[in-house]
Amino acid sequence: MTTRVPRTRVDVERGARVERPDTVVVEEPLEIRVGETAVTATMRTPGDDFDLSLGHLLTEGMVGSAHDVAAMMHCTDVDEDGSPTFNVVEATLAPGTSLLRPARERTQSMTSACGVCGSASVDAVRTSSRFPVADDPIVLDPAVIAALPDALEARQSVFARTGGVHAAGLAMPDGTLLTVREDVGRHNAVDKLVGAAARERELPLAGTVLVVSARASFEIAQKASVAGIPVVVAVGAPTSLAVDLARELGMTLVAFTRGPRFSVYSRPDRVLG
Repeated sequence: MTTRVPRTRVDVERGARVERPDTVVVEEPLEIRVGETAVTATMRTPGDDFDLSLGHLLTEGMVGSAHDVAAMMHCTDVDEDGSPTFNVVEATLAPGTSLLRPARERTQSMTSACGVCGSASVDAVRTSSRFPVADDPIVLDPAVIAALPDALEARQSVFARTGGVHAAGLAMPDGTLLTVREDVGRHNAVDKLVGAAARERELPLAGTVLVVSARASFEIAQKASVAGIPVVVAVGAPTSLAVDLARELGMTLVAFTRGPRFSVYSRPDRVLG
């Protein structure tokens, strides 16, 4: 997940230049296939590739359960030096199972920036969720919400070494983090998280909180809703579409969670007064 590269550190005030290697996060392409059909390609941090692949299929609404995927394997692909890259994952569906919906049509090349960028239309990204997150009875202590970013950062081992990855965590109402995943792409981190969680329990992930180190984008809210997660807590700012979607679905959306303060943009009734 990390590599060492040469670096020249420049200090303008001291007029100094120091040659010293640095640790950076690895970014490589991953293609996800179902059978022989490619469903997506993304730039990701290698590691937890099966969680990422399963999570993507789930949060895109292409499969409804982890049990719909019978097997996953890395295809044997090689780089220009003939070394294996492990940059293609092939998923095999369970007998009698087919994709619930096709992959989204894209208009751009792959990127780690955002999973819905380049979708052919806004309507195409409104993946229907089977789970009524508005009905989830979860309530949260404000102190628990405020403490979630620090709890997440404490589990970010790759970020501690590189400062170059996003993280997503799945928390219980008391603030206990069940699972944490890191990736150069914030949407990939969420997919890895959902894929890992879906291996342990059936969807929906009711009564839980998705906490992310990045901003609260439309796609983060959408992926949470498809997984049945009723609360999203973000360190960064929300987007207008994320707020609209959260209000439409009855999801609690919290952003600007820094220190003792945060802002609630939908369903504040779930935050104890």
